[in-house]
Amino acid sequence: MKQLHEAVKYLKKNYKDQPEVGIVLGSGLGNFTEEIEIEKEINYSDIPNFPLSTVEGHKGKLIFGNLSGKKVVCMGGRFHYYEGYSSEEVVFPIRVLGLLGIKTLLLSNAAGGVNPSFKVGDLMIINDHIGIDIRNPLIGKNIEELGPRFPDMSEPYKKELIEKAKNVADNLQIDVREGVYFCVTGPTYETPAEYKMIHIMGGDAVGMSTVQECIVANHMGIPVFAMSVITDLGLREDHTKITHEEVLHFAKAAEPKLAAIFKELVAAL
Repeated sequence: MKQLHEAVKYLKKNYKDQPEVGIVLGSGLGNFTEEIEIEKEINYSDIPNFPLSTVEGHKGKLIFGNLSGKKVVCMGGRFHYYEGYSSEEVVFPIRVLGLLGIKTLLLSNAAGGVNPSFKVGDLMIINDHIGIDIRNPLIGKNIEELGPRFPDMSEPYKKELIEKAKNVADNLQIDVREGVYFCVTGPTYETPAEYKMIHIMGGDAVGMSTVQECIVANHMGIPVFAMSVITDLGLREDHTKITHEEVLHFAKAAEPKLAAIFKELVAAL
């Protein structure tokens, strides 16, 4: 807790208002910050005990400001288990946002499509996840100040927020999918057999983030909404290869639609 309080103290010293909404931007989605009326930008490297993002497509800044009439704090870049960080380090920023006082957490990511009906560029609202392939960030001694030893995960993504987002998308005439996000450690993309297994186990999309963040937010009692941009297809008939550059390209192409939904969802909170 000492490290968390040091980070929170530094941020409160540099930004006096309390953000209501926390937003985490995934790979290739950093331009969303242009929608925010920015009041303060703080480099991760300046925040005590904060990890540093090492992945292309992640800016590495905490951005404070106004969006749709709400005070927000936006993570321009997240942290991943495959970067060599521990699960506790991956979720450190989410806990900091929780201690800053956010009431809602919005997560975004770039993901591989596993559902055969999905196509590149689709937006998928995450209604549940499968995280058996990752290390649970709550393993170890429980910090009672943050939440209970055995947190309930029957509604990891708030149904009320999902319904609001679907109404927003409908009003904006943006087609959205809905499904289960399967989390893997990465950094390798999945083998054909792994994609088939994920599909059989109930996954509609697969990625390397989000689930650990969702777990600690639920642990802290913070409602979560999450959306994936489908940037590649796992079960490809043409057997072409997936590259990170391709993922970033399609994430950026779909970003305006995701930004529009997030902007209106924040307004509806």
